[in-house]
Amino acid sequence: MGVWSFILGAVFLLLILVVICFLLYCGYIYYMHMKYDHIPGAPRDSFLFGHSPTIIKLMRNNMVIYDTFLEWAEKYGPVIRVNGLHNVMVLIISPEGVKEFLMSPKYTKDPFYKRIENLFGTRFMGKGLVTDRDYDHWHKQRRIMDPAFSRTYLIGLMGTFNEKAEDLVDTLGDKADGKCQVGMHDMLSRLTLDVIAKVAFGMELNSLHNDQTPFPRAISTVMKGMIETRNPLAMVLPGKQAFIRDVKENINLLRKTGQECIKRRMKAIQEGDDIPVDILTQILKGAELEDGCNQEDLIDNFVTFFIAGQETTANQLSFAVMELARNPEILTRVQTEVDEVIGSKRDIEYEDLGKLQYLSQTLKETLRLYPTAPGTSRVLEEEMVIEGVRIPPRTTLMFNSYIMGRMEKFFHDPLVFNPDRFHPDAPKPGYAYFPFSLGPRSCIGQVFAQMEAKVVMAKLLQRFEFELVEGQTFKILDTGTLRPLDGVICKLRPRAEHKSKK
Repeated sequence: MGVWSFILGAVFLLLILVVICFLLYCGYIYYMHMKYDHIPGAPRDSFLFGHSPTIIKLMRNNMVIYDTFLEWAEKYGPVIRVNGLHNVMVLIISPEGVKEFLMSPKYTKDPFYKRIENLFGTRFMGKGLVTDRDYDHWHKQRRIMDPAFSRTYLIGLMGTFNEKAEDLVDTLGDKADGKCQVGMHDMLSRLTLDVIAKVAFGMELNSLHNDQTPFPRAISTVMKGMIETRNPLAMVLPGKQAFIRDVKENINLLRKTGQECIKRRMKAIQEGDDIPVDILTQILKGAELEDGCNQEDLIDNFVTFFIAGQETTANQLSFAVMELARNPEILTRVQTEVDEVIGSKRDIEYEDLGKLQYLSQTLKETLRLYPTAPGTSRVLEEEMVIEGVRIPPRTTLMFNSYIMGRMEKFFHDPLVFNPDRFHPDAPKPGYAYFPFSLGPRSCIGQVFAQMEAKVVMAKLLQRFEFELVEGQTFKILDTGTLRPLDGVICKLRPRAEHKSKK
């Protein structure tokens, strides 16, 4: 009896401790409510979980949570509270707020980026350019990387852009019979993967012709893993364990690929081979200039550029094809421009890109409706009044180009696809459009991405007519970046104009 009494007593004490901890945690949540409840926001789903049930439900149904946030912004104003357990984030839908926080280096990225540093306990992007929260360290990295994105170097990439885009149109040409159904997102993802691998790291993946390559699925899986981290219980839910293992395996695949690529380049340098001034060379140069930099730090930036350079451009191109196929008048207009500027020539020159004004407007309008990287966040360390609302110190602030791009107060008829919004003479709202972020931490690769997108789109428009297969929903899938849910399934036909010019 003595042993059983001891066990029962221990269990009883443990239960008391659990209850006390739970009550203390509830008290902390109540304190956070008191601290932030003066900020407008939708009613919480529950005292304990805040808005998390709504967000998780949207994720399970493949809905875009930013559409719900957009509804809240329309109803509750430009400063909105979002509760999740004890965490509170504040969504800022204000050009003045965007200008204040994104244009200044004094506001650091918030702890959300730690989830991308280490995904489910596995090192993912680490301290790469996207995730580095130490501004001084990030700035040092950025200066080192700048030569790989200089105008001179980018002009030198036109040959690769043309080569890989020509490979795509040749592949699509075999399917362009007006009957074969082509998943454009899949094809464009393979193309952009081949481009970034070649121009950034000197790798020939040839994924356009290799259905067995593991990289497209690996990138897609780890991006889905990023979304799952929005669920605070993801790590402990029994049904998620197999998926989490899959995410970790694919992270390890990407990092091992980076490790092998770095070793090959270091060997080439040691043997005195000619080395391009590409992203990989700059990553290694950074290691020489920074004390204490180890191989894992180098791999961080490999993974960062490998994913960012592939995913966002493929998504933008896919949405552009989708919208052009839905808007025949716009399609005809942009095809006419391509015919006038490019004609039937195979190699597009750098000087041609500046002449493709309407195509530029079309790509910008695509990013207004479908910013592939929809938002960013910052930490407010000191109390501040924003749009008449007092924000407590040490608050995470969220900024979202998707939401602002779809609001009538910033863009007339915001759901209408209209490239003329971006005509050079058209009035534009300040600080309401930031698909590549703004300020010192804006995307280093945005010029690279738009050059690549122009070359690819010009060749597609030069060669093909697009017809969307019926039954597609045109919904958006949020996988950390935004992509077309149904993959933009098209039937292609050769353009008569191009055939006649040949």
